[in-house]
Amino acid sequence: MTQTPAPLHWKLVVDARDPHAQADFWAAALHYVPEDNSAFVERLLELGALPGAATVEYHGRTAFRDLIAVRHPDDPFDQERGTGLGRRLLFQRVPEGKSGKNRLHIDLHAETGKRSEEVARLEGLGATVVRHVSEPAGAWTVLADPEGNEFCVQ
Repeated sequence: MTQTPAPLHWKLVVDARDPHAQADFWAAALHYVPEDNSAFVERLLELGALPGAATVEYHGRTAFRDLIAVRHPDDPFDQERGTGLGRRLLFQRVPEGKSGKNRLHIDLHAETGKRSEEVARLEGLGATVVRHVSEPAGAWTVLADPEGNEFCVQ
């Protein structure tokens, strides 16, 4: 008898010029929480496995300079590393800005009849409206996050 393999754990990784600012935007947009890896980062520093230049202060704690993730607040996480074990977005520093259309994007689902309010809230966080779409299949608003990554609100 063939055994069904366990589902793979995954995360969505987003390139960013400023990963910490992106983490702040998306944590607020999704009502997620930034991961707290400070104990793990401090341990790596103490062991000499991570140079100080690879860290920054983020919300009053030591964090990786080039990586930060946000996670769903109800999902489990690794207590030792502070890493989420469920729904999460990881932002990694890259030197270049966004240069073309996204091949993958996030869709946010507002409460019925509340799309306009959700779009306004996201604009208040730093998103910009790209366009409003109304088609026979539905209506949604395309926005861009502070670094230009497009996403939709339905």
